[in-house]
Amino acid sequence: MGDRERNKKRLLELLRAAGTGNAHCADCGAADPDWASYKLGIFICLNCSGVHRNFPDISKVKSVRLDFWDDSTVEFMSHNGNLRVKAKYEARVPAFYYIPQASDCLVLKEQWIRAKYERQEFMADGKTISPSGNREGLLWKRGKDNAQFLRRRFVLLAREGLLKYYTKEEGKGPKAVINIKDLNATFQTEKIGNPHGLQITYRREGHIRNLFVYHESGKEIVDWFNALRAARLQYLKMAFPELPEPELVPLITRNYLKQGFMEKTGPKQREPFKKRWFALDPQERRLLYYKHPLDAFELGQVFLGSKEQGCINREWPQQQVTHWLSNRLATGHGNSQWEGGLSSALVTQQACPAVGSHCWQSTLPRLKFGLHRPAPGASPLPSPGGGGSGTGGPQGSGHPQ
Repeated sequence: MGDRERNKKRLLELLRAAGTGNAHCADCGAADPDWASYKLGIFICLNCSGVHRNFPDISKVKSVRLDFWDDSTVEFMSHNGNLRVKAKYEARVPAFYYIPQASDCLVLKEQWIRAKYERQEFMADGKTISPSGNREGLLWKRGKDNAQFLRRRFVLLAREGLLKYYTKEEGKGPKAVINIKDLNATFQTEKIGNPHGLQITYRREGHIRNLFVYHESGKEIVDWFNALRAARLQYLKMAFPELPEPELVPLITRNYLKQGFMEKTGPKQREPFKKRWFALDPQERRLLYYKHPLDAFELGQVFLGSKEQGCINREWPQQQVTHWLSNRLATGHGNSQWEGGLSSALVTQQACPAVGSHCWQSTLPRLKFGLHRPAPGASPLPSPGGGGSGTGGPQGSGHPQ
């Protein structure tokens, strides 16, 4: 066996070696990485290897299977590996800092990788990252009534639990004052049409208000995202002082479980189907629908639950939400109505619209599996005061179309 084949075999053995963490990408967790940074000593996926190529002074990459590896480089890889290197470069990652997964957008992965290896923000002997009480800067925001992005001044006051934005850079009064308690932020690069596109949502007069923003700098927009997460964690700690931090972290921000177009009828079922954009929020168990993906407000929202089980709100811990939902789907309350399709599951105040899309058929049952399992002994969601009886089906509200 030649050196090339022998070293390739050694690398493949390193990928499968137990206790090394090499079976998953060191940066995003993707399974079966087939690239490696031979300067850092880690195994990474194809997507993350593209980011590493941008700073050759710090990281140099090769394909595990296609490139030539000499003995000394393979030996270096064997003495390092993903877990050892992560212990060095991820020694002090703040709880609020978002660690991207394989399915996340490129800007999150890029800034995570640069923060670790280029800026070395999380090393044990590095400077401690603490959430700033305030943040201020300019972001490009999409207008509510048009598709124009205009520069707006945003001010985050974490200690007060507020996010404000101003239509004029030197404006005296803010256009909106957003309570951190009601805020969520999620990167929506494809929907917004910008690689740095961020969607900020909050409650406003019974509706969900969407803000679509971006910044030219990937670092700046990710810093804003993590600053909002830091403020959210600070609020959650004050709201739930009895809960340990690991239980609060999944509640900081969340992504939609699924988004996409479906066809929906109006309040009178004789009306034709119309194309609507749907977004499924697993934590609040709400299915929102819009005329267009970038609308500022939803046309309607469907609550996936019943009054007797209690209305969910963001202030309940994820553990209790998961327990309620898992029990409901497991005991047949949800299976009989949701697994066969969405038609019987969507109800507005006026009528029951039908929707059709095969790609959504399995999404609602996935709520059971898409959330973390509750710990033993977790109690179900409490019913709010005055909760009446319900039918076991979803409750809805909103406009008919």
